[in-house]
Amino acid sequence: MGYVHDTAMSLFIGPEEVQQSAGTWTATVASNVWSTVRTAANAAWVTKIPIKLLANSVALKGSKLASIDIWFKIATEAMDSVAATIYLATLPADGAAYGAPAAQTFDYDTGHDAAEERVDVDEHKMTLTLDTPIWVDEDDEIYVELAGDGGASGVFTYYGTRANFTLRV
Repeated sequence: MGYVHDTAMSLFIGPEEVQQSAGTWTATVASNVWSTVRTAANAAWVTKIPIKLLANSVALKGSKLASIDIWFKIATEAMDSVAATIYLATLPADGAAYGAPAAQTFDYDTGHDAAEERVDVDEHKMTLTLDTPIWVDEDDEIYVELAGDGGASGVFTYYGTRANFTLRV
């Protein structure tokens, strides 16, 4: 009898698994690369990225989320802003209200730790590293809100996200 304790697990979350608010988003494929593209508009938007990992009601078992990588491209004109927030929510019991999620503390990678680095016209792989990794409980919902505000002619393309975690089962 044994168990698995693997500290190098990852899970890709494709562009078809996210929700976007505000603006016109189009599922796009070019050279067999799938993405969702936001039409240029000088307006705010939010992309909700669900982080779906194996959960466990027993402490220190299941998945321990350590970091999140997000791939995107900004074309034509820099965005006015791009920022991420990692949320942890507790699923309510029957008859209870859905509570407000709690923002988690994290650090951006050195290429995105300044606001101007996140908004420039370029191909981006942005890494969010949790200050305190999260053991995912069966009552947890974890997601990232990637919020932006577009320049008048800036185009935002979202390619996907990777959750990096430890698996212990």
